[in-house]
Amino acid sequence: MANWYDHPQYFDMLFREETPVEVAFFEEAFQRFAERKVRRVFEPGCGSGRLVVAMAAKGYDATGLDLSDAMLNYMRRKLKRRKLQATCVKGDMTHLQFDQPFDAAFCTYNTFRHLLTEKDAVAHLRSMADSIATGGLYILGMHLVPEEDYEAVVERFKMSQAGTTLTTTISVPHTDEKKRLETLRVKLKAVKSSGEIIRIQSEFPLRLYTPTQLKRLFKKVSDQFELVQSFDFAYDIDDPLPFDKELLEGLFVLRKK
Repeated sequence: MANWYDHPQYFDMLFREETPVEVAFFEEAFQRFAERKVRRVFEPGCGSGRLVVAMAAKGYDATGLDLSDAMLNYMRRKLKRRKLQATCVKGDMTHLQFDQPFDAAFCTYNTFRHLLTEKDAVAHLRSMADSIATGGLYILGMHLVPEEDYEAVVERFKMSQAGTTLTTTISVPHTDEKKRLETLRVKLKAVKSSGEIIRIQSEFPLRLYTPTQLKRLFKKVSDQFELVQSFDFAYDIDDPLPFDKELLEGLFVLRKK
């Protein structure tokens, strides 16, 4: 089985339908919540660069950072093919250094949970605060787990594009609540129009957060960020939701103090 980070085209395809919805939300959030004009935007852990490319197409000065050479090279090819400009940086999410601050940043769909310790999570948020101008935004999205006992569900879905059908199964084969870690298993089956079949499987750890645990984390950086509003993965800017124990698909708008 291949690793999905070595096949960024399928990673990109998996989330492609969400891209216009996310971008529309970002732009509305910039208008409503930022206390400065948003021109320079940044995505840590950008993966295939779908959001960086989409924001570049909207005219933003966009930068994406990732540790995967395959993902970054795919993003560069995509930018070149569309005759767009954006900055692609190989680097770690916990230690960011840029010459100029960004007006806004975004990190959605659990990328933040790749930071496996509280120390790394705090280091990332403080590094992001140092990289965002005063009044700028950091839009952070992730799945949260219930405060009480729960059983992880298996998700299966199928999509087709340009003659390729992609079937995806996402499961959690192992959870360590004491260490606050879960193992995410992603299986993809890509069937090309030629009949060729590519099977991909990846497993990686993610940090667990209940709503209470995430609130505690935000409090640790409350000297640099304020939580302006919370939403869910419906990305409905007109339907903010309380940050309580019921919010398990959290989308948070943080503003740099």
